Amino acid sequence: MLSKHFYLLGFSALIYAAAASADDPVTPAIPGVAAGGVVAELIKDGFNGTEGPIGYSDGSLLFTETQANKIIRIGTDDKVSTFLENSNGSNGLALTPDGEIVAVQTVKTKVGVVYPANKKNTLAENYQGTAFQRPNDLVRASNGGIYFTDSGTRPSKDNPNPPPSHPGVFYISQGGELKQLATDIERPNGIQLSKDEKVLYVANTQGEHILAYDIAADGSIQNRRNFAKLDGWKKGEDGTWSSGADGIALDDEGRLYVASNAGVEIISAKGESLGVIPLPKKPQNLAFAGLDKKTLYVVGRGAAYKIPLLAAGISSRPK
Repeated sequence: MLSKHFYLLGFSALIYAAAASADDPVTPAIPGVAAGGVVAELIKDGFNGTEGPIGYSDGSLLFTETQANKIIRIGTDDKVSTFLENSNGSNGLALTPDGEIVAVQTVKTKVGVVYPANKKNTLAENYQGTAFQRPNDLVRASNGGIYFTDSGTRPSKDNPNPPPSHPGVFYISQGGELKQLATDIERPNGIQLSKDEKVLYVANTQGEHILAYDIAADGSIQNRRNFAKLDGWKKGEDGTWSSGADGIALDDEGRLYVASNAGVEIISAKGESLGVIPLPKKPQNLAFAGLDKKTLYVVGRGAAYKIPLLAAGISSRPK
């Protein structure tokens, strides 16, 4: 006999599907993750840079409008407001148990607390005297240690000949010691910890796989391996291959949610591909939020979306 809960979920999916137009992307049915036919709802488009989402303590979502130098809040009622001005180009965000927001920052490159104002500080701004190039994403461990990525430099229309790129993965211990953990990743981007915090996951934008490392007692990493092959791996218009792997979120069952060229890729705790949720615009980063942590918020290319899921994020984590 089917449960009342099942009928309600099915009815909900039908409502969302009925509201969708022929061009709206909908979720595939992924057992335990997503009901088939649920529409990815656009909250707002036209942001000037979209990165670093985290679930905030009141159920709302915070993310960084990097080029506008702001942190934006999306309430549980979908209302959009400015949470913090003059964020020093904050990119990835993390939240401490005391409510402090730690950010990797890109105007004056550094890692440190940006909120509240009376707690602002700098945790790291260079490695052995060399300034960071493009701090990208971070994750805070329960012991207070912080892992973060620096994606390095790359040519652009505005800067076709940037300085030589020095991408890396770094760790700031609870005591404030900075270590460089990896220099062999082409373009390290999103970073996340397994639920038990024994494995570090790193998204390599230029690679075909999500990478995994075992974490030692001192916070260092070892045993690099290809954890999961990404469906987003494809040849771009410039002739180069890329997965577009960016932000990573984790649900309460240890599944990974990866923003890539394909959309939101869902990967099991064993590294198996479970499915892809398509979006109108290429996603850049994502996080669980809402009072029940069952809403996946996805930001990318100036847009912010929300997707109701069956899965829930980890209640003790902001992402």
